[in-house]
Amino acid sequence: MSATIPQPSHDDQSGTTGEGTATLAEIARAAGVSAPTVSKVLNGRGDVAPATRSRVEDLLRRHGYQRRRGSMQPAPLLDLVFHELESSWAMEVIRGVERVAGQEGLSVVLSESAGRLSPGQTWVDGVLARRPTGVILVLSGLDPAQRAQLISRDIPFVVLDPAGDPGEDVPAIGATNWQGGLAATRHLLDLGHTRIGVLGGPARMMCSRARIDGYRAALETAGVRFDPDLVVSGNFHHEAGYTAGLELLRRPDRPTAVFTGNDLQALGLYEAARELGMSIPRDLSVVGFDDLPLATWISPPLTTVRQPLTEMAEAAARLVLDLSRGREPSTLRVDLATRLVERSSTAAPAGVQGAQDVAEETADAADV
Repeated sequence: MSATIPQPSHDDQSGTTGEGTATLAEIARAAGVSAPTVSKVLNGRGDVAPATRSRVEDLLRRHGYQRRRGSMQPAPLLDLVFHELESSWAMEVIRGVERVAGQEGLSVVLSESAGRLSPGQTWVDGVLARRPTGVILVLSGLDPAQRAQLISRDIPFVVLDPAGDPGEDVPAIGATNWQGGLAATRHLLDLGHTRIGVLGGPARMMCSRARIDGYRAALETAGVRFDPDLVVSGNFHHEAGYTAGLELLRRPDRPTAVFTGNDLQALGLYEAARELGMSIPRDLSVVGFDDLPLATWISPPLTTVRQPLTEMAEAAARLVLDLSRGREPSTLRVDLATRLVERSSTAAPAGVQGAQDVAEETADAADV
Protein backbone atom coordinates (compact mmCIF):
# COMPACT_ATOMS: atom_id res chain seq x y z
CA MET A 1 0.00 0.00 0.00
CA SER A 2 1.43 3.39 -0.95
CA ALA A 3 0.26 6.68 0.43
CA THR A 4 1.13 10.33 0.17
CA ILE A 5 0.80 12.54 3.19
CA PRO A 6 0.15 16.22 2.44
CA GLN A 7 2.20 18.85 4.21
CA PRO A 8 0.40 19.50 7.49
CA SER A 9 -1.32 22.83 7.81
CA HIS A 10 -2.30 22.69 11.47
CA ASP A 11 -1.03 21.49 14.82
CA ASP A 12 -2.18 18.16 16.21
CA GLN A 13 -2.06 17.69 19.98
CA SER A 14 -0.42 14.29 19.73
CA GLY A 15 2.47 15.05 17.40
CA THR A 16 4.84 17.62 16.02
CA THR A 17 3.99 19.34 12.74
CA GLY A 18 6.11 21.21 10.27
CA GLU A 19 8.25 20.51 7.24
CA GLY A 20 8.94 16.80 6.83
CA THR A 21 6.60 15.76 9.65
CA ALA A 22 3.04 14.51 9.92
CA THR A 23 0.24 14.51 12.46
CA LEU A 24 -1.30 11.41 13.98
CA ALA A 25 -4.50 11.93 11.95
CA GLU A 26 -2.56 12.18 8.70
CA ILE A 27 -0.62 9.02 9.53
CA ALA A 28 -3.91 7.22 10.20
CA ARG A 29 -5.42 8.31 6.85
CA ALA A 30 -2.30 7.26 4.93
CA ALA A 31 -2.24 3.86 6.66
CA GLY A 32 -5.95 3.28 6.10
CA VAL A 33 -6.63 2.82 9.81
CA SER A 34 -8.26 4.79 12.59
CA ALA A 35 -6.44 7.32 14.76
CA PRO A 36 -6.95 5.09 17.84
CA THR A 37 -5.13 2.28 16.00
CA VAL A 38 -2.17 4.57 15.35
CA SER A 39 -2.29 5.57 19.01
CA LYS A 40 -2.12 1.90 20.01
CA VAL A 41 0.99 1.45 17.86
CA LEU A 42 2.55 4.57 19.36
CA ASN A 43 1.92 3.31 22.87
CA GLY A 44 3.22 -0.22 22.24
CA ARG A 45 -0.11 -1.93 22.66
CA GLY A 46 -0.15 -5.59 21.65
CA ASP A 47 -3.68 -5.69 20.20
CA VAL A 48 -2.64 -4.56 16.70
CA ALA A 49 -2.15 -6.96 13.79
CA PRO A 50 1.56 -7.34 12.87
CA ALA A 51 0.99 -6.21 9.27
CA THR A 52 -0.89 -3.12 10.43
CA ARG A 53 1.75 -2.31 13.04
CA SER A 54 4.51 -2.62 10.44
CA ARG A 55 2.65 -0.34 8.01
CA VAL A 56 2.00 2.31 10.62
CA GLU A 57 5.58 2.17 11.96
CA ASP A 58 6.93 2.57 8.45
CA LEU A 59 4.80 5.68 7.88
CA LEU A 60 5.76 7.12 11.27
CA ARG A 61 9.41 6.64 10.42
CA ARG A 62 9.27 7.87 6.82
CA HIS A 63 7.27 10.97 7.60
CA GLY A 64 9.11 12.03 10.71
CA TYR A 65 6.25 11.82 13.19
CA GLN A 66 7.33 12.88 16.66
CA ARG A 67 5.20 13.22 19.76
CA ARG A 68 5.02 16.76 21.12
CA ARG A 69 7.35 17.12 24.11
CA GLY A 70 5.23 17.26 27.24
CA SER A 71 2.07 16.00 25.53
CA MET A 72 2.18 12.92 27.78
CA GLN A 73 3.99 12.59 31.09
CA PRO A 74 6.57 9.76 31.05
CA ALA A 75 6.49 7.03 33.66
CA PRO A 76 8.99 7.51 36.53
CA LEU A 77 11.18 4.71 35.16
CA LEU A 78 14.61 4.23 33.64
CA ASP A 79 14.83 1.26 31.28
CA LEU A 80 18.24 -0.44 31.60
CA VAL A 81 18.92 -3.10 28.97
CA PHE A 82 22.03 -5.29 28.99
CA HIS A 83 23.70 -7.25 26.24
CA GLU A 84 24.13 -9.96 28.89
CA LEU A 85 23.12 -9.89 32.54
CA GLU A 86 25.09 -12.49 34.49
CA SER A 87 28.19 -11.07 36.13
CA SER A 88 29.43 -8.70 38.80
CA TRP A 89 30.29 -6.35 35.93
CA ALA A 90 26.55 -5.81 35.44
CA MET A 91 26.08 -5.26 39.17
CA GLU A 92 28.51 -2.34 39.12
CA VAL A 93 26.49 -0.73 36.33
CA ILE A 94 23.17 -1.37 38.07
CA ARG A 95 24.56 0.19 41.25
CA GLY A 96 25.42 3.42 39.41
CA VAL A 97 22.07 3.73 37.64
CA GLU A 98 20.14 2.88 40.83
CA ARG A 99 22.04 5.56 42.73
CA VAL A 100 20.95 8.33 40.34
CA ALA A 101 17.45 6.91 39.93
CA GLY A 102 16.96 6.84 43.69
CA GLN A 103 18.01 10.47 43.99
CA GLU A 104 15.44 11.39 41.33
CA GLY A 105 12.59 9.26 42.69
CA LEU A 106 12.69 6.87 39.72
CA SER A 107 12.54 3.08 39.49
CA VAL A 108 14.74 0.95 37.22
CA VAL A 109 13.47 -1.72 34.83
CA LEU A 110 16.08 -4.37 33.87
CA SER A 111 16.10 -6.23 30.56
CA GLU A 112 18.54 -8.48 28.72
CA SER A 113 18.97 -8.81 24.96
CA ALA A 114 20.29 -12.40 25.28
CA GLY A 115 23.63 -11.65 23.66
CA ARG A 116 22.18 -9.72 20.72
CA LEU A 117 23.77 -6.37 19.90
CA SER A 118 20.29 -4.90 19.39
CA PRO A 119 17.33 -5.78 21.63
CA GLY A 120 14.37 -7.52 19.98
CA GLN A 121 11.01 -6.10 18.99
CA THR A 122 9.37 -7.52 22.12
CA TRP A 123 11.62 -5.29 24.20
CA VAL A 124 10.81 -2.27 22.04
CA ASP A 125 7.08 -2.91 22.38
CA GLY A 126 7.50 -3.10 26.16
CA VAL A 127 9.37 0.19 26.27
CA LEU A 128 6.72 1.91 24.15
CA ALA A 129 4.02 0.59 26.46
CA ARG A 130 5.87 1.68 29.62
CA ARG A 131 6.82 5.10 28.23
CA PRO A 132 9.84 5.44 30.58
CA THR A 133 11.64 8.66 31.32
CA GLY A 134 14.65 7.32 29.44
CA VAL A 135 16.50 4.23 28.18
CA ILE A 136 20.10 3.17 28.86
CA LEU A 137 21.53 0.46 26.61
CA VAL A 138 24.61 -1.39 27.90
CA LEU A 139 27.01 -2.99 25.39
CA SER A 140 24.24 -2.89 22.82
CA GLY A 141 22.52 -0.43 20.53
CA LEU A 142 19.44 0.20 18.46
CA ASP A 143 18.87 -0.50 14.82
CA PRO A 144 17.52 2.42 12.72
CA ALA A 145 13.89 1.31 13.00
CA GLN A 146 14.12 1.01 16.80
CA ARG A 147 15.77 4.41 17.07
CA ALA A 148 13.00 5.93 15.00
CA GLN A 149 10.37 4.37 17.24
CA LEU A 150 11.88 5.82 20.42
CA ILE A 151 12.47 9.22 18.82
CA SER A 152 8.88 9.40 17.55
CA ARG A 153 7.63 8.77 21.11
CA ASP A 154 10.07 11.32 22.56
CA ILE A 155 11.83 8.65 24.66
CA PRO A 156 15.50 9.63 25.04
CA PHE A 157 18.21 6.96 25.07
CA VAL A 158 21.92 6.70 25.87
CA VAL A 159 24.36 3.91 24.98
CA LEU A 160 26.73 2.84 27.75
CA ASP A 161 30.04 1.21 26.72
CA PRO A 162 28.89 0.80 23.09
CA ALA A 163 29.74 -2.50 21.40
CA GLY A 164 30.10 -0.82 18.03
CA ASP A 165 30.03 2.69 16.61
CA PRO A 166 26.73 4.10 17.89
CA GLY A 167 26.80 6.97 15.39
CA GLU A 168 27.91 10.54 15.92
CA ASP A 169 24.35 11.66 16.75
CA VAL A 170 23.79 9.02 19.48
CA PRO A 171 24.58 9.96 23.10
CA ALA A 172 27.14 7.51 24.51
CA ILE A 173 29.24 7.05 27.65
CA GLY A 174 32.37 4.91 27.48
CA ALA A 175 35.87 4.52 28.90
CA THR A 176 39.38 5.08 27.59
CA ASN A 177 39.83 1.47 26.50
CA TRP A 178 42.78 2.15 24.21
CA GLN A 179 44.63 3.97 26.97
CA GLY A 180 43.87 1.11 29.34
CA GLY A 181 45.35 -1.46 26.97
CA LEU A 182 48.40 0.75 26.50
CA ALA A 183 48.92 1.15 30.28
CA ALA A 184 48.53 -2.59 30.97
CA THR A 185 51.07 -3.54 28.32
CA ARG A 186 53.56 -0.83 29.28
CA HIS A 187 53.46 -2.10 32.85
CA LEU A 188 54.43 -5.58 31.68
CA LEU A 189 57.11 -4.22 29.36
CA ASP A 190 58.58 -2.14 32.18
CA LEU A 191 58.86 -5.32 34.27
CA GLY A 192 60.98 -6.87 31.51
CA HIS A 193 58.41 -8.99 29.65
CA THR A 194 58.72 -9.07 25.88
CA ARG A 195 56.58 -12.09 25.09
CA ILE A 196 53.18 -10.81 26.15
CA GLY A 197 49.97 -12.58 25.22
CA VAL A 198 46.48 -11.13 24.96
CA LEU A 199 43.26 -12.84 25.87
CA GLY A 200 40.81 -10.40 24.26
CA GLY A 201 37.06 -10.11 24.20
CA PRO A 202 34.73 -10.58 21.24
CA ALA A 203 36.33 -9.19 18.08
CA ARG A 204 33.08 -7.47 17.08
CA MET A 205 33.04 -5.30 20.21
CA MET A 206 34.61 -1.87 19.95
CA CYS A 207 35.91 -1.88 23.54
CA SER A 208 37.75 -5.17 22.96
CA ARG A 209 39.34 -3.94 19.74
CA ALA A 210 40.42 -0.70 21.40
CA ARG A 211 42.15 -2.54 24.26
CA ILE A 212 44.07 -4.73 21.81
CA ASP A 213 44.99 -1.66 19.74
CA GLY A 214 46.43 -0.10 22.90
CA TYR A 215 48.42 -3.28 23.51
CA ARG A 216 49.84 -3.15 19.97
CA ALA A 217 50.73 0.52 20.31
CA ALA A 218 52.67 -0.18 23.51
CA LEU A 219 54.63 -2.99 21.85
CA GLU A 220 55.45 -0.91 18.78
CA THR A 221 56.54 2.06 20.88
CA ALA A 222 58.88 -0.22 22.83
CA GLY A 223 60.27 -1.80 19.65
CA VAL A 224 58.81 -5.23 20.46
CA ARG A 225 57.46 -7.20 17.50
CA PHE A 226 53.74 -7.85 17.50
CA ASP A 227 53.05 -11.60 17.25
CA PRO A 228 49.45 -12.35 16.14
CA ASP A 229 49.83 -15.91 17.44
CA LEU A 230 49.82 -14.50 20.97
CA VAL A 231 46.38 -12.90 20.54
CA VAL A 232 43.36 -15.09 21.33
CA SER A 233 39.72 -13.95 21.36
CA GLY A 234 37.36 -14.84 24.18
CA ASN A 235 33.85 -13.77 25.15
CA PHE A 236 34.50 -11.92 28.43
CA HIS A 237 33.44 -14.98 30.48
CA HIS A 238 35.40 -17.06 32.98
CA GLU A 239 35.19 -20.20 30.82
CA ALA A 240 36.81 -18.44 27.86
CA GLY A 241 39.68 -17.35 30.07
CA TYR A 242 40.25 -20.95 31.06
CA THR A 243 40.06 -22.55 27.59
CA ALA A 244 41.92 -19.80 25.73
CA GLY A 245 44.40 -19.62 28.59
CA LEU A 246 45.22 -23.30 28.18
CA GLU A 247 45.72 -22.70 24.46
CA LEU A 248 48.21 -19.88 25.11
CA LEU A 249 50.09 -21.54 27.96
CA ARG A 250 50.54 -24.92 26.25
CA ARG A 251 52.55 -23.38 23.42
CA PRO A 252 56.24 -24.30 23.39
CA ASP A 253 57.08 -20.59 23.17
CA ARG A 254 54.38 -19.56 25.63
CA PRO A 255 54.07 -15.97 26.84
CA THR A 256 55.58 -14.96 30.16
CA ALA A 257 52.75 -12.49 30.73
CA VAL A 258 49.14 -12.15 29.56
CA PHE A 259 46.89 -9.11 29.35
CA THR A 260 43.27 -10.26 29.59
CA GLY A 261 40.30 -8.35 28.19
CA ASN A 262 38.53 -8.37 31.54
CA ASP A 263 38.83 -9.64 35.10
CA LEU A 264 36.55 -12.64 34.58
CA GLN A 265 38.82 -14.00 31.85
CA ALA A 266 41.79 -13.36 34.12
CA LEU A 267 40.13 -15.58 36.72
CA GLY A 268 39.80 -18.36 34.13
CA LEU A 269 43.44 -17.88 33.17
CA TYR A 270 44.43 -18.33 36.83
CA GLU A 271 42.75 -21.76 36.77
CA ALA A 272 44.49 -22.72 33.52
CA ALA A 273 47.87 -21.73 34.93
CA ARG A 274 47.34 -23.73 38.12
CA GLU A 275 46.23 -26.78 36.12
CA LEU A 276 49.51 -26.60 34.21
CA GLY A 277 51.53 -26.29 37.42
CA MET A 278 52.41 -22.62 36.96
CA SER A 279 52.63 -20.10 39.75
CA ILE A 280 51.44 -16.50 39.41
CA PRO A 281 53.45 -14.27 39.20
CA ARG A 282 56.62 -16.43 39.39
CA ASP A 283 55.92 -18.26 36.12
CA LEU A 284 53.26 -16.00 34.61
CA SER A 285 52.25 -12.37 35.12
CA VAL A 286 48.58 -11.48 34.58
CA VAL A 287 46.85 -8.13 34.08
CA GLY A 288 43.06 -7.84 33.93
CA PHE A 289 40.62 -5.12 32.99
CA ASP A 290 37.64 -3.66 34.95
CA ASP A 291 38.82 -3.85 38.59
CA LEU A 292 35.79 -5.75 39.80
CA PRO A 293 35.59 -6.55 43.55
CA LEU A 294 36.83 -10.09 42.83
CA ALA A 295 40.20 -8.65 41.74
CA THR A 296 41.14 -8.01 45.37
CA TRP A 297 39.90 -11.38 46.65
CA ILE A 298 41.52 -13.86 44.28
CA SER A 299 45.02 -15.12 45.07
CA PRO A 300 47.25 -13.44 44.25
CA PRO A 301 45.29 -10.16 44.06
CA LEU A 302 44.99 -9.11 40.44
CA THR A 303 46.81 -6.23 38.80
CA THR A 304 44.15 -4.72 36.55
CA VAL A 305 42.99 -1.66 34.66
CA ARG A 306 40.23 0.08 36.56
CA GLN A 307 37.25 0.88 34.38
CA PRO A 308 34.99 3.28 36.33
CA LEU A 309 31.82 1.26 35.73
CA THR A 310 29.70 2.78 38.49
CA GLU A 311 30.71 6.30 37.50
CA MET A 312 30.01 5.52 33.84
CA ALA A 313 26.54 4.29 34.77
CA GLU A 314 25.87 7.39 36.86
CA ALA A 315 26.98 9.61 33.96
CA ALA A 316 24.69 7.73 31.55
CA ALA A 317 21.73 8.08 33.91
CA ARG A 318 22.31 11.81 34.38
CA LEU A 319 22.69 12.31 30.64
CA VAL A 320 19.45 10.54 29.78
CA LEU A 321 17.65 12.57 32.47
CA ASP A 322 19.03 15.80 31.01
CA LEU A 323 17.77 14.74 27.59
CA SER A 324 14.34 13.95 29.02
CA ARG A 325 14.18 17.51 30.38
CA GLY A 326 15.05 19.04 27.04
CA ARG A 327 18.61 19.98 27.99
CA GLU A 328 21.12 19.77 25.16
CA PRO A 329 24.43 18.19 26.27
CA SER A 330 27.66 19.98 25.42
CA THR A 331 28.95 16.74 23.89
CA LEU A 332 27.27 13.49 22.89
CA ARG A 333 30.29 11.26 23.55
CA VAL A 334 32.08 11.07 26.91
CA ASP A 335 34.90 8.61 27.74
CA LEU A 336 35.84 8.36 31.42
CA ALA A 337 39.47 7.71 32.32
CA THR A 338 40.85 4.26 33.10
CA ARG A 339 43.89 3.67 35.32
CA LEU A 340 46.23 0.82 36.16
CA VAL A 341 45.90 -0.68 39.66
CA GLU A 342 49.04 -2.64 40.59
CA ARG A 343 48.68 -5.66 42.86
CA SER A 344 50.51 -8.98 43.24
CA SER A 345 49.80 -10.81 39.98
CA THR A 346 52.65 -9.19 38.06
CA ALA A 347 56.42 -9.40 38.48
CA ALA A 348 59.56 -9.50 36.38
CA PRO A 349 60.09 -12.68 34.33
CA ALA A 350 62.05 -15.34 36.21
CA GLY A 351 65.23 -14.87 34.16
CA VAL A 352 65.12 -11.10 34.44
CA GLN A 353 64.46 -11.27 38.16
CA GLY A 354 67.40 -13.62 38.59
CA ALA A 355 69.67 -11.25 36.72
CA GLN A 356 68.44 -8.35 38.85
CA ASP A 357 69.14 -10.33 42.06
CA VAL A 358 72.70 -11.14 40.92
CA ALA A 359 73.31 -7.49 40.06
CA GLU A 360 72.04 -6.36 43.46
CA GLU A 361 74.20 -8.95 45.26
CA THR A 362 77.27 -7.86 43.27
CA ALA A 363 76.61 -4.23 44.14
CA ASP A 364 76.18 -5.09 47.83
CA ALA A 365 79.47 -7.01 47.84
CA ALA A 366 81.28 -4.09 46.22
CA ASP A 367 79.94 -1.74 48.88
CA VAL A 368 81.28 -4.03 51.60
